[in-house]
Amino acid sequence: MQAFRKAVEANDHDAIEALLAEDVVFTSPVVFKPYAGKAITAAILRGVTRVFEDFHYVREINDAGGRDHVLVFAARVGDRELGGCDLLHVNDEGLIDEFTVMVRPLSAAQALQEAMAAQFDRIASEVAQDS
Repeated sequence: MQAFRKAVEANDHDAIEALLAEDVVFTSPVVFKPYAGKAITAAILRGVTRVFEDFHYVREINDAGGRDHVLVFAARVGDRELGGCDLLHVNDEGLIDEFTVMVRPLSAAQALQEAMAAQFDRIASEVAQDS
């Protein structure tokens, strides 16, 4: 999904949010329960950009039908290097309706969980402002 990748690489939060369906479901690599809705997903993604350092995509995989995409990335959280992927599914309108993130290794996932937990008051505030 080139539009999403370009928006992320440009750190263009408005463009990222515009690519999310209202009913998008975001599945975090460090939280059991998925998050439903555009406002919370956009706020989480803004939080992630505050946490990840040296983030960059290294590969893109797209299915022949154009509905499923995998964006493989590398980043750092503090002193932990991590690898991961964004698994994206788009609906009939071309908007992201499923967004799953996976990361490794475990020590990096734990660092990400800790860093994102520190962001969650701000994320909740951003969601409340959008509502």
